[in-house]
Amino acid sequence: MESTAGVDWASEEHAVCVVDETGRRLIERRFAHDEQGLRALCRLLVAADVTRVALERPDGLLVERLLNADLTVLAIHPNQVAATRDRYRAGGGKSDSFDAFVLAELARTDMHRFRVLTPDGDETKAVRALSRTREDLVQARVALANQLRAQLAGFWPGAAQIFADVDSPIALAFLERYPSPTDARGLGAKRLAGFLARHGYSGRRSADQLLTRLRSAPTGTAGELELEARRAAVLSLVATLRPLVAQITLLTSQIAAAVRTHTDGPIFLSLFLDPKSVVTAASLLAEIGDRRERYPTSETLAADAGMSPVAVESGKRKVACFRYACDKRLRNAVAALADSTRHHHPWAHSVYQAARARGHDHPHAIRILGRAWLRILWRIWQDGNPYDPAQHGSLQRLHTTKG
Repeated sequence: MESTAGVDWASEEHAVCVVDETGRRLIERRFAHDEQGLRALCRLLVAADVTRVALERPDGLLVERLLNADLTVLAIHPNQVAATRDRYRAGGGKSDSFDAFVLAELARTDMHRFRVLTPDGDETKAVRALSRTREDLVQARVALANQLRAQLAGFWPGAAQIFADVDSPIALAFLERYPSPTDARGLGAKRLAGFLARHGYSGRRSADQLLTRLRSAPTGTAGELELEARRAAVLSLVATLRPLVAQITLLTSQIAAAVRTHTDGPIFLSLFLDPKSVVTAASLLAEIGDRRERYPTSETLAADAGMSPVAVESGKRKVACFRYACDKRLRNAVAALADSTRHHHPWAHSVYQAARARGHDHPHAIRILGRAWLRILWRIWQDGNPYDPAQHGSLQRLHTTKG
């Protein structure tokens, strides 16, 4: 008899339920999240001739182990599980075992509604690990930089304004040497010029201009004890930010190398003119993956990227709403592609301006352009060919019209 399983995963223990083709519970067990537990879980499912396994996440070590055991894995969104619980209960209540049963039932009765997970190649997994780690580090850097600006705004605003970015290497070096107004009391144009030369400053402003910017800012009124406390806080934040910024730079170079050597790397890199956009290309590659069957149409890709709206109909009312349920990382990468190309790509500029002319705001116009780009990206990704402007029909027609 055909059997299906549901796994309610957790950080320490996984609840498993196996049901037969009539929905009768055959097995209910719990397995620890350790090597012995994962091996036992996979052996149980294989021995029970489980045809499909459902769980509430699309990635992670547990998913990898299930896929390596040649099991068909279905990823079901937690919202869908929550909406289905009442089908199998008369009252409230919730437990891990019950959720595992609900997942097993969904795998039995509604498997055609859910995506079967297909593992990407090792190259893609490497790009994904680097890309997501860099994104997490960038978020940490932004949070720390905001804290640093807040500290400087309270007692020394000029130090946050002397350079364009407070978390740039030159700004962090400056704050490490001059963490308070007291430390910079004897700072003049000549000394600042020497500091800039030692740290390889490549900005376009002279030492006199930077010094004017520093001194024209408001003067803080912190007392002696507060000044010392804020000075210590600035030094602590700088000490935390400097290695973080260095690691982000290192990860960026590793990402660039990984994308350029990836089989699909030329496809995603061909969409960008700026070499610095390699991070966005890596994010697109990492989130879309290398399994073409994952997105059978460009519309499925657009929906997963949050670039297509959700239709809401009721009686005579019909509206298109913002799509919240999507791959947020993929949405950000597609938005970055759209926002960068609208400045230099004639067709992208035309699509964006037409959307703005219809009354859409900037984010909506970016989504419209992003959806248009995804149609092109899906086509070249399916064909395995880099983007060629000469083969882009809408772009060529635009050139002909302007010519």
